[in-house]
Amino acid sequence: MSATHVRRHRPLLLWPVVLMWRLVTLFANLTGILLALVLGLVFMMIGLAFCSTIVGAIVGIPLFLFGFLLLLRGLY
Repeated sequence: MSATHVRRHRPLLLWPVVLMWRLVTLFANLTGILLALVLGLVFMMIGLAFCSTIVGAIVGIPLFLFGFLLLLRGLY
């Protein structure tokens, strides 16, 4: 076994958060940090625009959260 590979135990309820963070990290690495920041802001604005209707909130809230996580990952 490699000394750099550490297996961590995560509760089952945290797996959606972990998978979403890994997806955002992959997206940020593929696009670059500056583009990730810009796309995060754009996704947040589009998500807010979708949230103006009840039906659009189903798509708008996850889109806003994805943009926020992308913005957060681009900053840190």
